[in-house]
Amino acid sequence: MNFQQILLVLKREYVTRLRSRGFIIATILIPLGMIAFVGAGIGIAVWDTGSEHTIGIVDQTNSLYPRLEELAGERYKDFSATTEDSLRHMVASEQLDGYILLTEAHVTLQEDPEYVSSGAGGISLQSRIRSDLRQVIRDERISRASVSEEVQQIFEADISLSTTKLTEQGEATEDDTGFLTIVGLVMGIIIFGSVLGYGGMLTRSVIEEKTNRIIEVITSSVRPIELLLGKMGGVGALALSQLVFWLASFFALAAAAGPLAGMMLGPEMVPGGEAAAGNFNPDSFAMPDIAPSLILYFLLFFILGYLLYSSLFAAIGSAVDSETDTQQFMFPVMIPVMIGYFIMFRAMENPDSTLAVAGSLVPFCTPIVMITRIAITDVPFWQIWLSILLMIATFALTMWLSAKIYSVGILSYGQSAGFKELWKWVRE
Repeated sequence: MNFQQILLVLKREYVTRLRSRGFIIATILIPLGMIAFVGAGIGIAVWDTGSEHTIGIVDQTNSLYPRLEELAGERYKDFSATTEDSLRHMVASEQLDGYILLTEAHVTLQEDPEYVSSGAGGISLQSRIRSDLRQVIRDERISRASVSEEVQQIFEADISLSTTKLTEQGEATEDDTGFLTIVGLVMGIIIFGSVLGYGGMLTRSVIEEKTNRIIEVITSSVRPIELLLGKMGGVGALALSQLVFWLASFFALAAAAGPLAGMMLGPEMVPGGEAAAGNFNPDSFAMPDIAPSLILYFLLFFILGYLLYSSLFAAIGSAVDSETDTQQFMFPVMIPVMIGYFIMFRAMENPDSTLAVAGSLVPFCTPIVMITRIAITDVPFWQIWLSILLMIATFALTMWLSAKIYSVGILSYGQSAGFKELWKWVRE
């Protein structure tokens, strides 16, 4: 095997595709799309903060409206002196978003309050109104029950959960499980999409060269195995370059998006009451840190996953004469990818479950599932390296099979091979 020939094929494949207009456009558009997505999210949040609804309250109890006014005075207005017909007219003419008639029967839970509206606000507004009414009616019932103030405080206490994560050295650190769960899910989806996307690119490349008979000229000076490795390496280097550029763009965007979001949303949106204390800091919106080891594992599993599946995709391209004929071979390859994709969501919920651990050790599912587990929890070191060794061993096997098929398939014309022919090529 001549490694110089492999490098020549790799360089040709890499440079040719790197200079293509489609690659350049896709590489630039993805970060721009990320910026547009984040900007749209911030803009929607800012826009939504100014959208208020007015709900008319007819309070026959003389006790519920004051509680609603204290709870959300900007939303509820007292219309106790207005007739119900007038309120209906105001709702129909969109002067009010809706109204509620509150009576003693609602305090004693003999009836449910009725919200009459024009449909404005949708289910989100209805949910907020339902929550507000539940709270004020509960507080009124407690007040009328003549229980002690201490009991009222106990009942009204809002219990939150503060989480802390201990490192292997026993040091307490901030628990970013929620954020890291999203990171793990995104990383798994990126590997899932990249395996299919770049694998499909390799398949189309082999089919194009085979259809145009260019492959006959190339194989006159390069052995099939050298050509296969060179093409896999070229497309893989291209994928890695594109991925590194996207990661750099993501971190640059994340570093700027946090403070920018804080400044756009304003101090009143900062949790914890910092604005009231005059300590508003836009950096409080900054993204939590991502461990460098997680990025390295992500790149490692991305490379291993690409190599494992690209060898199969290249073999598929060599076995057919047109892209439409690839369907019969794509289905068996897609099954383990999809299984890994679905296990990833279970691993997101419970990264230490038996299904998640088993899925992360199955080579064809490892790249998608294992990176999700690593992002969320402390995966035992032996599991990580066992999965890597299993992937390398599986890649050696798939590479051997693919090389057998590729060496025969690239010079076979006229009819796409079936599974019987592929088995014959492997045996020979």
